[in-house]
Amino acid sequence: MKYLHFGVPTTQDREWAGYISDLGVHVTDPAADPYGIEWLKFDADSPMHELIKTQSHAAFEVDDLDAALVGKTVLLQPFSPMPGLRIAFIDNNGAIIEISESKL
Repeated sequence: MKYLHFGVPTTQDREWAGYISDLGVHVTDPAADPYGIEWLKFDADSPMHELIKTQSHAAFEVDDLDAALVGKTVLLQPFSPMPGLRIAFIDNNGAIIEISESKL
């Protein structure tokens, strides 16, 4: 498992790197932040789990996303925001964790 970034929900406008329309969320590029922070701004009608919309999260990359989710409390099932990337969110004893698998 490799650490990727720290995600922080916000209501402020930023320089958005992308928008995931199916999930109603604007995101910044954590590589553009000196501390690796990914800012997320959710639309009022975003279908994302409330914990994801209100709590910060740590993000990790794994080789096999499906295997990493076995036995976990999944808050958001795997989805693909772009070709070659799959992401899911879990609740790890109250801490929100984003897990991704990259084939880029």
